[in-house]
Amino acid sequence: MKILAIESSGLVASVALWADGCIMGEFSTNFKKTHSQTLLPMLDKMMNTLGMDVSECDAIAVSAGPGSFTGLRIGSATAKGIGLALNLPIIEVPTVDAIAYNLFGTDRIVCPLMDARRQQVYTGLYTFEGSEMKVLCPQKAVSIDEILEEVNALDRPVIFNGDGVAVYKDAIAEKCSVSWCIAPAHAAVQRGGALAALAADNWKNKQECVVSARDHKPDYLRLSQAERELAAKMALREKTEEQKLR
Repeated sequence: MKILAIESSGLVASVALWADGCIMGEFSTNFKKTHSQTLLPMLDKMMNTLGMDVSECDAIAVSAGPGSFTGLRIGSATAKGIGLALNLPIIEVPTVDAIAYNLFGTDRIVCPLMDARRQQVYTGLYTFEGSEMKVLCPQKAVSIDEILEEVNALDRPVIFNGDGVAVYKDAIAEKCSVSWCIAPAHAAVQRGGALAALAADNWKNKQECVVSARDHKPDYLRLSQAERELAAKMALREKTEEQKLR
């Protein structure tokens, strides 16, 4: 079983190849270049280094969202293109789940924080029991105060990771009442290797995460700015029309 993983939900661009329980290759960059410039060259270089071809893969794992709208679209389009061309299934992995999986084996509650802008974070709560990651709270978009209240209510030590930690570190220090720490750099942000490993586990245990390339689409969790602006304009237009009818 070989799984090609594509991660583009945030600033990190990452690809990895999982084969029979081993991460055979991983290539990541955390730099301000568009994923449209980096993903395919990284993928090509990784496969060439391994002396393999993408056609040898059995499935493609993709970070399915939430995250950067542009980044998710690029990653999904790349996965769909390869999947359609080679008739490969897509393993959709929730972005926040994959970030949490970086910390596999910790005895602390894992709380990933992705900066969602507009005073919100994409987050969730996870714990590890033996060889399994348990989802205590599925990924969602909430305020930092709301997720910290949930963390405090669990009354257990917690470890934070994700790009939102740097943004909300002061809020964590002020409002987190349980023992807390921040993940080290190598486990702090998205990684293709973690995505691939979790996808392999989901392939065995969560077949609902496996879809055809044709059916795959990103899970944004909330509307894009353009969609929000359109919704606001429609609401204003409806309100204006109602007032004219009075």
